[in-house]
Amino acid sequence: MAGVKRSFKCRFYPSPQQAEQLNRTFGCVRLVYNRALEARTRAWKVDRQRSSYAQTSAWLTEWKRTDDLAFLNEVSAVPLQQTLRHLQAAFAGFWQRRCGYPRFKSKRRSRASAEYTRSAFRWRDGHLTLAKMDAPLDIVWSRPLPTDVEPSTVTVSRDAAGRWFVSLLVEDPTVQALPALDRAVGVDAGITSLVTLSTGEKIANPRHEQADRRKLAKAQRNLSRKEKGSANRAKAQARVGRIHARVADRRRDHLHKLSTRLVRENQAVMIEDLSLRTLLRNHRMARVISDAAWSELRRMLEYKAAWYGRAVIVVDRWFPSSKTCSTCGRINPSMPLTVREWVCTACHTEHDRDVNAAQNILAAGLAERRNACGADVRPHGIPSLRGSRQ
Repeated sequence: MAGVKRSFKCRFYPSPQQAEQLNRTFGCVRLVYNRALEARTRAWKVDRQRSSYAQTSAWLTEWKRTDDLAFLNEVSAVPLQQTLRHLQAAFAGFWQRRCGYPRFKSKRRSRASAEYTRSAFRWRDGHLTLAKMDAPLDIVWSRPLPTDVEPSTVTVSRDAAGRWFVSLLVEDPTVQALPALDRAVGVDAGITSLVTLSTGEKIANPRHEQADRRKLAKAQRNLSRKEKGSANRAKAQARVGRIHARVADRRRDHLHKLSTRLVRENQAVMIEDLSLRTLLRNHRMARVISDAAWSELRRMLEYKAAWYGRAVIVVDRWFPSSKTCSTCGRINPSMPLTVREWVCTACHTEHDRDVNAAQNILAAGLAERRNACGADVRPHGIPSLRGSRQ
């Protein structure tokens, strides 16, 4: 089995000269992206013409020849070309109606990053040297790269806390399919419990954001009192960024451990297709829902399942998992969120709301998997998953 494309992200500590060069590169990447987006938008509004990557690349060459944008020649050309490719991908997603219209990059809100392909860096004996730099980056390896592999793409970034990261994309031959199992699990996402499994296990929601909420509020109040453009404001912004980074790191670590465990212990993982955009309209719950990061958990489950030969089956969002009795299949007309335990009026089975929902998601996912293989079967009491709005 061939290896999979995998990125290894590590911190590094640039010298003052390297930091200056990278900050200049980030600014140029952002400027080129915004200029190209503006030019493509104007070309469509005025002439009704769609611009291609080749056209934007020609525009970039012209911009470099002007006096106002001659400084673009001071940074590597590869990250500038890569940001044009990213813009082309954004337009392709918009044309295919997979996402909205591309937006301009903000200096304060957008991610500061630059992508280098193989022609713009040198990799020798575990040392990485980027284009326009004389010395290799001082990388702190949290884990070694697989032996006898070289990165094909390198992405350098700086987060709001001022930390520097380098992500190396390699083909990892050590990732192999795990031995097949005869176990499957249904997963129901929640607030009190981050997820509830069909086995009856409930995994608590750590609520990382809530743990640092008071500290974050204090830091934000302190930031609001600082004069714009001052050195003290920059320090206060870095303090707020460090708190956000701490919350995000802890959340990501917990989701990685949970997703890896679910994929390793089960041959198939059944999850529910949640409409997070709709759920986030509830302003009382939006903060907690965002902190739970269900979409990130789903993303991790899907790519890890592809790595290790597992399956992730998504159950239709209209499937009434909470209102259906997992024993007899009776569907209740309503089930308010305040009801956490209930008794089926048909078979008199006592149910925990979340465990019952996870068991129904498991049964529906198994039925969908068998149907996908060509069998015309469905467990008793499980309605059709496609187009059902019961």
